[in-house]
Amino acid sequence: MKKTILSARALCKSFAHEGGQVHIIQNTDLDVYEGDFTVIMGASGSGKSTMLYALSGMDRATSGQVLYNGQDIVKMKESALSALRHSDFGFIFQQMHLVSNLTLFENIAVSGYLNKKKTPAEVKKRAGELLEKMNISQVADHLPSQVSGGEQQRCAIARAVINEPALLFADEPTGALNRKNTLDVLGLLTELNQGGQSILMVTHDLRAALRASRILYIEDGKVIGELTLPPYDPDEEKSREAQVNAWLSSLEW
Repeated sequence: MKKTILSARALCKSFAHEGGQVHIIQNTDLDVYEGDFTVIMGASGSGKSTMLYALSGMDRATSGQVLYNGQDIVKMKESALSALRHSDFGFIFQQMHLVSNLTLFENIAVSGYLNKKKTPAEVKKRAGELLEKMNISQVADHLPSQVSGGEQQRCAIARAVINEPALLFADEPTGALNRKNTLDVLGLLTELNQGGQSILMVTHDLRAALRASRILYIEDGKVIGELTLPPYDPDEEKSREAQVNAWLSSLEW
């Protein structure tokens, strides 16, 4: 039986709008399992990114629980929540949010220095290893503006995993990339997951969803479907795509 790493119970997220309330997430229960590559899909406006932000503590839920290691992050003080995001969670976004006046190496290493789990020497060594793993060591001393979008996103992935997070959150990480860079980033995420990294990713891209071991489909802020898949195998991609397409069609995606 898989170990649950994160759980949501009766999760709700609402926003005030024109004197009323707009309900984005509605009384949702959801579990994320250790070692899974979980993908959240849904139509535009279904609440995918809002769900990810509420689950990660990047945005506070209106009500309900998000349980991690026996703690309800919805009730955490902001200082404790910030510390949790630094120590246990990693984040990748569609827009990379790299610091423009830091080199790629510095963008990666600074997260390690701030976390203080490793000595400066250990952070430098880990950053160097990640630069190699992400195939960007040749541009380690370049600024973000001096490299491609794909290289920037690979740097952002390295920054997200330098502190060895228990759970990696990804919000449309390939949304701003061309086909080649998309495949490169998906390959890196797949490699990380097959090495044991737990991932929770939001995407509208079928190519990205094919890397999942589990897909959750949401509509109007509720999970209405779930598909479990075997580990990704590129030799089985066509049959995998047909299976996922058929499942999505049944949900009127």
